[in-house]
Amino acid sequence: MNHARSSGPPAASDPTRQRSGRTVLDADAIARALTRIAHQILEANKGPDGLILLGVPTRGVALARRLADLIRQVEGTAVPAGALDVTMYRDDLRRQPVRPVGRTELPAPVDGAVVVLVDDVLYSGRTVRAALDAIGDLGRPTAVRLAVLVDRGHRELPIRADHVGKNLPTSSRERVGVLLTEIDGRDAVTISRTPGGEEDLA
Repeated sequence: MNHARSSGPPAASDPTRQRSGRTVLDADAIARALTRIAHQILEANKGPDGLILLGVPTRGVALARRLADLIRQVEGTAVPAGALDVTMYRDDLRRQPVRPVGRTELPAPVDGAVVVLVDDVLYSGRTVRAALDAIGDLGRPTAVRLAVLVDRGHRELPIRADHVGKNLPTSSRERVGVLLTEIDGRDAVTISRTPGGEEDLA
């Protein structure tokens, strides 16, 4: 779950591969999806109190900050938003190229809080499993929920998103690319065919 972003670690640092493909969500559709997710988060939590949004780098962090801003616009209350790097908690480090270790930016203690993990794409569930392990080392929240812009299926672990912007059924030989203005200069979600059916592990 972090990537220009194509769902799958091999493409995480190669934005040229993700700018091609068929656009399935444009900027307006992404904005509507995030607005819907923000309202769902507030409804599930019965307001903003006790919420912490933690984005999984890279694009999950930008999405978490957008959601925090949308919640502030609705409630007039600032919700802490930060970053949770999961690199060293992944179970596929030996199978993939060396990943740069990112920064964890904890905006508030997680003990007793409702932590909403935010990522761009949910696929195998391995990134979320790593994120849960990372949170466990930081404290004990009251609850952990998951918000993703795109759920593309193909789960390998029993993990389900609580808040989904778009369910996007795909084949294992397709890549879902998420582009965000903060990182890529524009907002879009694309689908492209991968040569040789490279494995995605997000």
